[in-house]
Amino acid sequence: MSDPSEFWDRMAERYAKSPIADEASYHHKLAVTRQHFKPDSEVLEFGCGTGSTAIEHAPFVGHYLATDISGAMLDIARGKANGQANLSFEQATIENIPGENRFDVILGMSILHLVDDLDATLSHVHRLLRPGGVFVSSTMCMSDKHGWFRLVGPLGHRLGLFPRVNMFKRATLEQRVEAAAFAIDYRFQPTPRKATFIVASKN
Repeated sequence: MSDPSEFWDRMAERYAKSPIADEASYHHKLAVTRQHFKPDSEVLEFGCGTGSTAIEHAPFVGHYLATDISGAMLDIARGKANGQANLSFEQATIENIPGENRFDVILGMSILHLVDDLDATLSHVHRLLRPGGVFVSSTMCMSDKHGWFRLVGPLGHRLGLFPRVNMFKRATLEQRVEAAAFAIDYRFQPTPRKATFIVASKN
């Protein structure tokens, strides 16, 4: 699969109709994230999908920029947002976002296991955050409880059934976040098979 945006464009309608698997954990993550918002906060979310989390958070901040690589996902997101004034959507990767020290909070939800280069992505997050800014992420650490995917994942990727998925453990993810000059302030994982939620501040 040469262009992962093509996969997500194809998946957009189905993705938009998928129910939240764990409502309680999702709302807990929303509440924890909002503890780091202020009325004038500048927030970036990369890999926003169809915008559900962005729409939930935008009323609590000054401006919320939500980005994704899939134009079809963003079309759905804009329709759901219904012209919310302080929420904007842009087709971009985090590497494409210019500037330094721009944002108070950056979110990367269900995306770090899909990026081409985890260390480079974390470096871009660090660059874009203001001093003392906060990075919030939720990541499936596939090597902990989903080792079988190491066998089927590459084949499925070659066949175009799903995008490339990076295999790493929760401990590895935390090590990489800390190595990128972040301090992890909060961890949450409801069960060993669920995503790891991290709140980390820029050193």
